[in-house]
This record gives sequence, structure tokens and C-alpha cells, in this order.
Amino acid sequence: MQNIRGQTILVTGGAGFIGSHIVDALVENNEVRILDNLSSGVASRIPDSATLFEGDIRDSDVVREATAGVDIIFHQAAVVSVSKSVKDPVMCHDVNSTATLRLLEAARSENARVVLASSAAIYGHPSTVPISEEEPASPTSPYGLQKHSLDRYAQLYNELYGVDTVVLRYFNVYGPRQTKGDYSGVITVFLEQALAGDPITVNGDGQQTRDFVFVDDVVQANLSAATTESVGEAYNIGTGNGITIGELAETIRDVTSSGSPIVHTDPRPGDIRYSCADTSSAQSNLGYVPRVSLDEGLERLLTYERSTRTDT
Repeated sequence: MQNIRGQTILVTGGAGFIGSHIVDALVENNEVRILDNLSSGVASRIPDSATLFEGDIRDSDVVREATAGVDIIFHQAAVVSVSKSVKDPVMCHDVNSTATLRLLEAARSENARVVLASSAAIYGHPSTVPISEEEPASPTSPYGLQKHSLDRYAQLYNELYGVDTVVLRYFNVYGPRQTKGDYSGVITVFLEQALAGDPITVNGDGQQTRDFVFVDDVVQANLSAATTESVGEAYNIGTGNGITIGELAETIRDVTSSGSPIVHTDPRPGDIRYSCADTSSAQSNLGYVPRVSLDEGLERLLTYERSTRTDT
């Protein structure tokens, strides 16, 4: 982990899944602020020493207040859902694109570095796998298009205004505190199904591949992005190892010692067939090396899931 000390830091979405882990890594040695409307974030995750600005990323006043005097912004707040973006593209655009533009303006005013969460969804159906950053963007959903606009705005703000920006294109992040969703939420869903002894439901034939990266490795990438000299660029953050969803279901069934049957349902419309990250650029420019294997990550997540069940 990079040693970041004595900085004033804002984490948007800092009570959420990835954001709360970033906060935990920074709060001991920095002044950490969190901007979160708590629509999906959880207030109990916020450390006592962090400052919460409870509000919407679309609210210019709260953004201005939260960013005053900051050195680094980790921008994690988003509507992370393809299905929601299809149902309500305007609302999702306001959150994922327009609010990001306002945040970049605030960073320009404060001379702050911004590390932004983008997504592999910008690539759509890639022509080659593993996917490098040179793969043309061809998003297949409003969500992917919104993340692509965030991606490009960040790079343009570096080129035009000299704002230090680094974009991280997350592949399928998983780990403790994750809720069900369109992407890595599948791991959480499969774990819940396996632990309950319910059928593990796989969309389609299960041969679609994904690159699952543990949240601790994503935190490592964010901290490295906050200190790298290689700004104005976008980097893939995954593991470089793909697994089919069918194999994932079998692995989770084995890890949990579950007797759950694996059943196949209708494929999701527009689902990406193959996805796996080429992380060589992040390795060269950020020193990013994923350390948590899928087996280890699943074991750690299982321990966490069992502890939360015991606590409740």
C-alpha cells in the first residue's frame, strides 16, 4: 500500500462498498471526508474520525463544501447498474456524468488530484481478450456510455486544465460489504444461495467469462493512482485471469460445502460474452499487482458473510 499521510481527502460514495474500504485505508493518517447520500451506503461504516457530508453528488453546494481545501478526491459515487441506466438514463446520466463534471470543476478550483472509478463496461463486446486500454470504447448501455464520458472528461481536464486525474477501469470487484448488483454482485448472490441451500442460478449457458478482482487490490490501485506521476491516463484494474460463470458457481458450491444444485436460467439480454483485463499498463505505471487469488478472496468473503449472519 502507498503511504499517504497528512492529506485532506474526499471520498465520494465513501460509505459504500469500495469507497468505505478506501476510507479505512486512509483515515488513520489523513483528514478524511466522505460525501454520501446513504442511498446505498451504510452510515455505520463511517469511522468516528472521518467527516460525513450527507448529501447528493448532484448538489453543487454540498460538493463545494466537501471539496473546499482538499488535496485528493477519490470519486466512487455512482449509480452502478446497467439495468437502472436502461430504465432511467436521464437520472443515471445526472449522477454518473453531469455530477462528475461538476466534481472535476471543483477539483480544478482546489488544485486537487482526482482518482475516478470507471468501468470495463465502456468496452462493450471487446474484439480481443484480455482487453487492453487500447480497445475501442463501444458501450452497450447508458451506464457504459456514462462511464466512458467520465473517463474522457477526466483525461481532457488533465490535458486542458492541468488537473491531475487518473481513471481506473474496474472489472468485476467483489468482497465484504458488497450488495447484489449487475456485476460482481453475482458472487454475493451465489454465496447467499449456496449458504441457504437454494439453487445457484446461472444466466444462460454459464460459459461467459469475467475477471473478478478482490476489493483490497482495488484499494491498492486507488492509493497508487493517488501518488503516481503517470496522470491523465486510464488503467484497467482486474487480475488478468478470467473464469466462466459456470465454473464460479461450482467453485462457490465447493467453498461453502453446499449441496445446492446449479440451475440455468434465461441469458441476460445484451450480456457481454467474454471479459478479462490486460493489467500490464497498471502494473508498469502504478506498480499495481493483484495479490488476492479468487480462492483466497472467496474464503475471506465467506468468513465475512458467516460473521455477519452470526452477528445478526
